[in-house]
Amino acid sequence: MAEQPRKKSPRAPTVSLSEALDRAMRIYDNERLHPAPVEVVAADMGYKSANNGSALSMIASLRYFGLLERPRDGALAVSKAVEQFRFSPSEEQKKNLLMQFLVTPPLYQELLAQYTTGLPSDGNLRYELIQRGFIPAAAENALQVFRQSVDFVGYYEANAPGSAQQPLQPLAEIGIGPDLPSGIQPDDVDSPRAEEAVRIASRDQQTTQDIDPSRMIADEQGLDRIPVRLSKGRRAWLIIPTPFYMADKARLKAQIDLLLAEDEDE
Repeated sequence: MAEQPRKKSPRAPTVSLSEALDRAMRIYDNERLHPAPVEVVAADMGYKSANNGSALSMIASLRYFGLLERPRDGALAVSKAVEQFRFSPSEEQKKNLLMQFLVTPPLYQELLAQYTTGLPSDGNLRYELIQRGFIPAAAENALQVFRQSVDFVGYYEANAPGSAQQPLQPLAEIGIGPDLPSGIQPDDVDSPRAEEAVRIASRDQQTTQDIDPSRMIADEQGLDRIPVRLSKGRRAWLIIPTPFYMADKARLKAQIDLLLAEDEDE
């Protein structure tokens, strides 16, 4: 009788964001933003070799959080966001970046969208993870890592009703809109999972010169409609709810980073 293939749990970080960020800082101290071979990156984090389960699991966790990128085959580099977090004099910006890291893993994005006012009990969350395909042992680790990461960021405190949180900066300030930074193309801007943050509708064969400022406000009440230039004379619209909070911005940025990462893997 053929042996049944071992069931794999869904992809998710195996260490908390706090620990992953600490490892990313170790890499940054040695390599800055320069690409380095995987073996070198593993050594920077304190591992004797990259060819062991612990090192590979840590590298995967850093990539899930968006702390580590793969600029080319066989090489890894710390993301620019880690450097921004390291040197930012603004606690608000650091908090914003932590939010971004937290919602980068697709699983975390989905769970936070499901549990909008706070996390349920461990038993409830464990059941949810098992329903999502985790084996029981992996579900136990995943829920602890997830809960630790959420607590580390202070996600629910920052987004609680009546908190001092302010609406976020314009999207142009995070590299989304007509003036996109190097490495992010307008064609990559798509966010099917971030339904609370953005809806993009493509418009063919129209240029940004044709934009009527009076149409910058969407027909729906409380939504801002922002044009984005695409290639070949096309454009799309970012439809943003008002107010647009820190968690919304972080989810949108994380979704774009995820799409870019998926393009790399393909």
